[in-house]
Amino acid sequence: MATKGTAAKTVSSAVTSQQDSNVEARLKALEAKAHTPCNGGGGDADRIAALEAKVDALIKQINKKIKIDL
Repeated sequence: MATKGTAAKTVSSAVTSQQDSNVEARLKALEAKAHTPCNGGGGDADRIAALEAKVDALIKQINKKIKIDL
């Protein structure tokens, strides 16, 4: 009877070890993908500057209409 429990523990350990290996492999794949360099939106500086200028112009117009300084 003791060998039956030991065999079950061995199989259980093997399954757990395989699951651990699978999880570790998936984690490494996710980490590699997360660290993949991206363009960082570097080409948007001109668009952002243009939008900021428009927002500034709108703020000036609003300030003139309601006579407050934001």
